[in-house]
Amino acid sequence: MKKTLAMILAAMMLLVCCSALAEEGYPEVVEGIDFGGAEVVILDYWSGDGARTADPTEEQAAQYAYRDWINETYNVNLHQMQGGDWGTCAQEMMDFYGAFDGSYRLYIIEPGKVGNLVAHGYAAPIDTSLIDINSDAWNAAEIGFMTVGGQLYGLYKGNSEPRGCLYFNKRVLEEAGIDYNTIYDLQAEGKWTWAAFEDMLKTITRDTDNDGVNDIYGILGSGDDMYVCATFSNGGCFFDFDENGKIYPAMDSDATKTALAWGKEIQANYWAPTPEGANWDWYKDAWKQGYCGFYMYQTYGGFNDNSEMADMADEWGCVAFPVPNEGDTYITVVSDNITMIPAVYDAETVAKLVFLYDLWSNPTPGYDDEDNWIGNKYNYTDERAVDETYAMLRQPEHCRINNVTYLGTQNDVLGSSLLWALGGSTPAELIEAGMPAWQALCDTFNGN
Repeated sequence: MKKTLAMILAAMMLLVCCSALAEEGYPEVVEGIDFGGAEVVILDYWSGDGARTADPTEEQAAQYAYRDWINETYNVNLHQMQGGDWGTCAQEMMDFYGAFDGSYRLYIIEPGKVGNLVAHGYAAPIDTSLIDINSDAWNAAEIGFMTVGGQLYGLYKGNSEPRGCLYFNKRVLEEAGIDYNTIYDLQAEGKWTWAAFEDMLKTITRDTDNDGVNDIYGILGSGDDMYVCATFSNGGCFFDFDENGKIYPAMDSDATKTALAWGKEIQANYWAPTPEGANWDWYKDAWKQGYCGFYMYQTYGGFNDNSEMADMADEWGCVAFPVPNEGDTYITVVSDNITMIPAVYDAETVAKLVFLYDLWSNPTPGYDDEDNWIGNKYNYTDERAVDETYAMLRQPEHCRINNVTYLGTQNDVLGSSLLWALGGSTPAELIEAGMPAWQALCDTFNGN
């Protein structure tokens, strides 16, 4: 009997110790929040049914334990799963708003759809009374983006994924007499400027077989990305908010027009020509053929697993888009998924849902490794591209957001009216012609 009692006591002590270890590093418990066992669902477009793996890693097991603690502590059944797909998430939130059934839902929305949800009243104003919205955990660029008229409408935690960047082909540069490390050095010294970039483009672009036609070009890729990055690096933008929280067309500025004109010259003088009859994305395969020095594209094209450049024979590096003047801030134009709450709850409920989301989106206690973002990136490129370029562009001070997404997609709002038409007209002419349509979009968003 004594032996049995001793075993029971030992087992109880083990459970207590495990519980203490499990909760080490967990957030402080906030009293008075109790969901009465209700289900709260975070709906995204990638998690499937949200089922846990049967054979978790140590880190996965720790995450499960942490999330179980959230549910037990606040008497809630909080979980994350897939609702629809990338193109339907906003419509699902609108449908839920229109047929509200009393359940608790948060939606992770792709950035091109958030503007419509805000403009038409589907998104609840975010009550941050139960969280510290000014902590480094929350993304300052996205908080600024999602604040309209002084009111916050969406959340994003963590650093942004860099987007627009400038790749280079090491072999092509070396054959043109350029040591690619000098580009990294210029970037590190704050001297990676438009002029330095253009000097390299002049050196790379040439006719190597003397047939009167260039066969090596300075650059190809997404002209849209180049124009947008040039605009923001020059301190310009396309749409902005005034002191009354109203969005307006802001592209008729010297900063924006100068950047667009510079980009137009780059395309005219150093850009690889589009083959006759080619698809819009012809440049993705052309880049891998190795006849261009630089490639204007987004980070996921090279750094992500199974990326478009995974089978590229030549070695590549990557730097930020250059800046107009030495010492200017390198930028990347980011576009992150935004978590929104339907405007069907009172402010107190919204605050509690925000509180839960804050807990849920925390790094797993004990596993908040600051280098998790690196993943397999060293497998695809050199250390300087990862440690100097990608790492830098993740930081908030280098991130800009194109407010065009409040009005629609970049292609729909700025494509044929501006970015795709620069080859045949000046920026000033296109901006003057497009202004009435852009103003009408802004008026609709502003409720005029």
